[in-house]
Amino acid sequence: MADGALKGRVAVVTGGNGGIGLGMARGFAAAGAAVVVSGRNAEKSRGAVAELTKLGASAVAIEADVADEAAVNALVGATVDRFGRLDVLVNNAGMNIRKPVHELTLGEWRQVLDTNLTSAFLTSRAVYPIMKKNGGGKIINIGSMMSIFGASFAPAYAASKGGIVQLTKATASAWARDNIQVNAVLPGWIDTELTTNARREVQGLHERVLARTPAARWGVPDDLSGIAVFLGGPASDFVTGTAIPVDGGYSIQG
Repeated sequence: MADGALKGRVAVVTGGNGGIGLGMARGFAAAGAAVVVSGRNAEKSRGAVAELTKLGASAVAIEADVADEAAVNALVGATVDRFGRLDVLVNNAGMNIRKPVHELTLGEWRQVLDTNLTSAFLTSRAVYPIMKKNGGGKIINIGSMMSIFGASFAPAYAASKGGIVQLTKATASAWARDNIQVNAVLPGWIDTELTTNARREVQGLHERVLARTPAARWGVPDDLSGIAVFLGGPASDFVTGTAIPVDGGYSIQG
């Protein structure tokens, strides 16, 4: 990736203290951006900031519940107060509750939808006036293979990630005139804490993923760093409303 491609830019990554979010944050840091890591686990966030700082980035952690409107507004305000600008937003915060739809409670449904989808709406809406005033910006929404495929064990998660793609298209269309590009990234099966739990809870998942993935491996968080820099930087100024799989070929298999 191009060192210095994001020099002078400021990126906010929700759920950026681990997994895919931290992989993307490392990409931003290596490309010269300042990085705000937002998460609810303060210890993990401190560790992420220390790691990003070692890469030469100016990095801070701001604790926020991104499903809460006031907390989101405070996160955006604190970022601008600290750095004077906000150029890139990654809506990565997410969770899953693995139950078939007939076992899922309404509270669990709402918890997953609020964390994964409502949060992206709230944060995108909050950064819009700042990006518009600054002449443009980049929003990267994190979808999933379940933006494309169904899964019996994750109905709320799949619904939220399908919604992420449609939210991406709607905001991309609305904000293109303001030079704000909005795109979605659809990670394949990436080796993270979230998928470690999935492999424990879904029998045979590991073997099925390997068998279907042409790259013949699970992804790692750093596999997302390059797409983050591309979509967060000037190379993607004419790319908007897309949903790009980063999956080792998983989604192209029949």
